[in-house]
Amino acid sequence: MSQFSLVRGVTEPALLEHTIGEALLRAARTWPMQEALVSVHQGIRWTYEQFSDAVDRLAAGFLALDLQPGDRVGVWAPNCAEWTLVQFATARVGLIQVNINPAYRLSEVEYTLNKVGVKALVCAESFKTSHYVAMINELAPEIAGSHPGQLRAKRIPALRHVIQIGGKPPPGWRAFADVAALATDVHVKQIEAVAANLDRNDAINIQFTSGTTGLPKGATLSHRNILNNAFFVGEGMGLKPGDRLLIPVPLYHCFGMVMGNLACVVHGASMVYASEGYEPLAVLKTVEAERCTGLHGVPTMFIAELEHPDFDKFDLSSLRTGVMAGSPCPIEVMKKVIDRMNMHQVGIGYGMTETSPVSFQTSIDDPLERRVSTVGRVQPHLEVKIVDEQGATVPRGQPGELCTRGYSVMIGYWDDPEKTAEAIDAEGWMHTGDLATIDDEGYCNIVGRIKDMVIRGGENVFPREIEEYLFRHPKIEDVQVIGVPDPRYGEEICAWIKLRAGETSSREEITAFCKGQIAHYKIPRYVKFVDAFPMTVTGKIQKFEMRKAMIAELGLAEAKTA
Repeated sequence: MSQFSLVRGVTEPALLEHTIGEALLRAARTWPMQEALVSVHQGIRWTYEQFSDAVDRLAAGFLALDLQPGDRVGVWAPNCAEWTLVQFATARVGLIQVNINPAYRLSEVEYTLNKVGVKALVCAESFKTSHYVAMINELAPEIAGSHPGQLRAKRIPALRHVIQIGGKPPPGWRAFADVAALATDVHVKQIEAVAANLDRNDAINIQFTSGTTGLPKGATLSHRNILNNAFFVGEGMGLKPGDRLLIPVPLYHCFGMVMGNLACVVHGASMVYASEGYEPLAVLKTVEAERCTGLHGVPTMFIAELEHPDFDKFDLSSLRTGVMAGSPCPIEVMKKVIDRMNMHQVGIGYGMTETSPVSFQTSIDDPLERRVSTVGRVQPHLEVKIVDEQGATVPRGQPGELCTRGYSVMIGYWDDPEKTAEAIDAEGWMHTGDLATIDDEGYCNIVGRIKDMVIRGGENVFPREIEEYLFRHPKIEDVQVIGVPDPRYGEEICAWIKLRAGETSSREEITAFCKGQIAHYKIPRYVKFVDAFPMTVTGKIQKFEMRKAMIAELGLAEAKTA
């Protein structure tokens, strides 16, 4: 009789049962002179002792603003030291940090601030084409005539404090550096009293999902959720005291703040930032200059680094480990990262914001083939099962929806019990919407998103399988496969292909490469050569945007489904 696709993680080591603030205090006591944070573009270097002191000063400043445990503090900025100070200072005194996507525009930030009732907002003046302060002033023109801390704005009624990172703040705003200066000795002493009453299960972070289907939802996470996930991710990648982890992924996302920042703090490693936003050249320069031992990234980031014209000029020999995650990781890209970037212990992580985020991770001890072709095995203290459309657990090797249960599952979506109940069933299982298989040894493969699966003439086609094959073509740098409407088959296969610099190709060449190698119904009918893919700020490909573009370009009609 076949095994069922239900796996449970080991139960050792034990879960951490303290708060994030306590975790930082322990780090500062254990590794006081170890570098905690290096922000290259800001010229900042802090030891754990210095970082912990700066966090406490900011936490005391928040108390001076009369912010109370449970109040929401938004942070809207690119990667910088101030972002991380807010992350740990809010946790220290029980404030709930709200991560705001740096790519958000006016209506999106208005929705976010109001959805969770942000009371204090910390934001950069601007980043790229986003002028954050100007957008907030447009939303709340009352700021200019208000005293800092006494804002009453019609469109964002909960907001009281607006705090600008860097530069001279405009009327009604407070400078970030001035917040810590507001604290008195009374506020400093108050920190310990507040911290003593915090619970590890308290909500500490709200992260908004991408909102590709409807309005974004605020995944609410606790100290226990993300601190433990950070610990086990670090364990899985062999992170240790003295390691230097370069974090080019956005801090506002779990990949940056949990798998990056928090993982470093609980393991005594250094958080290293190369630039405000992702720049492949800055990553390569920083790895060499800072002798980084670890590097995180989504596949598109690693591809950009490997394909950079100056790649061979840099000494990357210090690299050893890291995590590739955020979207499906092409096998050929993983192999190049290991061979050309010296990342012999690099692994793959899989998860979602709602699960803090990682549920599966490869181990540095896994055979190479397993590390490049699967997302590893279930994390400690978690359960995972694969279910069919009726909710029954399927046999090993059979695809179905991946569900996760355990410490990592979010508290819920903020102020949205209906959506929470849709995502987390009565038995505590988080339904991910991802299609996956689990083999007899417990290794997991992500086949795709349920909504991305293409049904062509009654055949279920998983885009990931076609993408993996096309990655073998020597001219192809990156490829994404989608389904588009077709009157005869219901859907047809479409491949968007980014070629390597200087290469040319044709639909005929791609088709010839596929013939006799993959089933005829998997061969792309449509091939579009592109310079880039539509993607989120975290590097996730937006296949729904690709589909919309192809429907318009080809003059197709959406296929009707029952």
